[in-house]
Amino acid sequence: MSKPMSAPQQIRTAPQLSSIEMLDQLVSFPTVSRDSNLPLIDWVEEYLEAYGARCRRTTNEAGDKANLFAAIGPDTPGGVVLSGHTDVVPVDDQDWHTDPFKLTERDGLLYGRGTSDMKGFSAVFLSGLAHLEISSMSRPLYLALSYDEEIGCLGIDRMVDDALAAGARPEFGIIGEPTSMRVVRAHKSINVFKTVVTGQAAHSSQPHRGAGAILAAARIIEHLDSLGRQRRAEAGDSGCEPPWTTVQVGQIQGGTAVNILPSHCEFLWEYRGLPGENPDLILNALQAFIESEVLPDMREFAPHAAVETTPIARVPPLVADLEARAESWVHTLDGVRAGGSGEVSFATEAGSFQRAGISSVVCGPGSIDQAHQPNEFIDPAELQRCEAMVDNVFAHLCQAS
Repeated sequence: MSKPMSAPQQIRTAPQLSSIEMLDQLVSFPTVSRDSNLPLIDWVEEYLEAYGARCRRTTNEAGDKANLFAAIGPDTPGGVVLSGHTDVVPVDDQDWHTDPFKLTERDGLLYGRGTSDMKGFSAVFLSGLAHLEISSMSRPLYLALSYDEEIGCLGIDRMVDDALAAGARPEFGIIGEPTSMRVVRAHKSINVFKTVVTGQAAHSSQPHRGAGAILAAARIIEHLDSLGRQRRAEAGDSGCEPPWTTVQVGQIQGGTAVNILPSHCEFLWEYRGLPGENPDLILNALQAFIESEVLPDMREFAPHAAVETTPIARVPPLVADLEARAESWVHTLDGVRAGGSGEVSFATEAGSFQRAGISSVVCGPGSIDQAHQPNEFIDPAELQRCEAMVDNVFAHLCQAS
């Protein structure tokens, strides 16, 4: 469900926090993906409304998580969207030397869960509003904060679709995942599935009276491995690391005893497709193999045998813009490091903005090497670089159209 765009607020005395103070506030919200992010969203929405932002929410089905999309400035086409996700990965079973949900400075670095991935970027654009000359803006600024990015980018499409329906038409998007302030123009897709194999139980001495689900699943998994090896053999210079579409199986469950043909087996698997590859290619190839090879053999003695594959997460790739619109512009901004315009294997929400017609790149403070790690940190110098970039974005929005 969505909350309607609120009317422009009378600008109150707006809080003014530095990037580090804002990061301290954001880190203090333990927005692990399994938990609600509403306390953070409530706090940020109140903060944004003090700057006259027009805010709207979209929520998950349970209503315990929300996206927040805010517009500042004139209600005109164009402008820029700055986007970050609010959720973080768990800290369970990690050896943290500090409280992960309290920003801690040590040896010149700032420690805390989400400092790099990716509350640092959000902290910069939120704190930067104190320097934005709203009355001078000729183009709108959009700020996007999403839920459930870490478990498959589950919230972003709902927010983007709702924002477009409300009339938002930003020209450029910057998604601030940690890239050490280098521009990323393309990344792989993520495609996660659950496959359930239903056979027919029988005594292991009488295989002609049933169909073993585990052996059938093993054939399917072997074919997945073959598809992955084929992608590697055909790989060119994609710029990604590794430069091919990767395929892997992460979990498998099934069976009750060694002397019983198992009637049930299920496994979770994924592939990360190259930016320019049809993201349905591997799924379609696997389904064809199941229909032509696996099911006929299973149904010889078990007519009701079945294999069902359902998607868990489909994250679109970010494909390099042939016109390099956002890419060229972001390279002109202060704080952005040279040597960018590359491709990466990790996925982001940028593909969802691109799919909506917004020329987008990934560029943000911090290192991806810190993502999901114990004792995650960010160098304050990265925040300073990001501040310079955001200040340039704001200046761009205040230029004559």
